[in-house]
Amino acid sequence: MLDAHNHLQRFADPDRLIAEMKAVGITGCIVNGTSESDWPQVAKLTDDHPGFIHPAFGLHPWFAHQRSNKWLETLTSFLDRFPSASIGECGLDRWIKHPALDEQLTVFLPQLALARERNLPITIHALKAWGPLLKAFEKEPPPANGFLLHSFGGAPELVTQLTPLGARFSFSGYFLQPQKSAVLDSYRAVPPDRLFLETDAPEMLPPEKFITHSLPDEQNHPANLPSLAQALAKHLQRPTADLIQTCTQNTQSYFATDR
Repeated sequence: MLDAHNHLQRFADPDRLIAEMKAVGITGCIVNGTSESDWPQVAKLTDDHPGFIHPAFGLHPWFAHQRSNKWLETLTSFLDRFPSASIGECGLDRWIKHPALDEQLTVFLPQLALARERNLPITIHALKAWGPLLKAFEKEPPPANGFLLHSFGGAPELVTQLTPLGARFSFSGYFLQPQKSAVLDSYRAVPPDRLFLETDAPEMLPPEKFITHSLPDEQNHPANLPSLAQALAKHLQRPTADLIQTCTQNTQSYFATDR
């Protein structure tokens, strides 16, 4: 199985975590950079673990105000260096107050354009910003091959609205929290060929009963992915093996992990 979204570069000992991921049947993962400061770490992980790490380079909305004047040139250079890379994590976030949405758009729109021009997969973070996201698509349409909304927490109606635009939807274990149970209705609305599984490790820690691999400081271990798949399959009333196969095929197809 494949982890469609994590941040292995944030761990002190990613090699140990990768070994533990492999031990539970995880065969690869999309590792997302979030700023100029961690893109080199993602690149190093890719060089150190070819075939297992599939890199994504993006400027996250939380760090839009920290960019250099050459951020887009630097981003492009990493995409040139890793032709099989995707763009991510990028997007829009109105949960935070700073940086302002206008500044977030200043970096999100060029990344959308770059993904479309190169026909690259793109992973989007969208939090309390569905209206602005749809308006952004009017200015810079998403790539022809669509886009992935990671840790999607929107309503079922948004699934219906976004699917024709090319959206894919990735489930993370945080939504197994009791207070987030309504989000599971959204995943029942996701077409099977648009469903992905992710950990967002070290973020999005699931409830304790779904944690098979614990880490200090409430970090989420990416080897928890099989447990999350089993939990989602139960909620969707699907066999776990079938769900894993579907999500793995979707991730392989979208990110072309066999390149």
